Amino acid sequence: MDQQSEPGTVFGAAIPFVDYCGIEALDVRAGRTRLRLALRPEHSNNLGIAHGGALCTLLDVALGTAARLRAGRPVVTLDMQTRFLTPGRGVLIAEGQVTRAGRSVIFCEAEIRDAAGDLVATATGLLKPVGERSATA
Repeated sequence: MDQQSEPGTVFGAAIPFVDYCGIEALDVRAGRTRLRLALRPEHSNNLGIAHGGALCTLLDVALGTAARLRAGRPVVTLDMQTRFLTPGRGVLIAEGQVTRAGRSVIFCEAEIRDAAGDLVATATGLLKPVGERSATA
């Protein structure tokens, strides 16, 4: 399924911080949300590689988009465990997917790869649906 976002949204949700960071929603394939972040100098740490906060943000958005699309309503992150595997550079692609969905908690996992396909970071998360279901859910 291809779910292109409208400009300024992430799969239909307006999230100003995601827009500010430059994270782009690509599509949804086989239940996995795909996002892109072209690293800029302001995403770097003092070593000139992707700052862990930028990577955590990208992973959180990947987890959250997968959970939100499954739940059909907004979600909040309750817990996120992150592993940094190799320095992030250049253009990064993140994918998020739901591993198990209950009524009150959704379990997800996400990963970030660089342009060469090398695994940069991974995360698992628990997300909670909040608010009302959308009319399209």
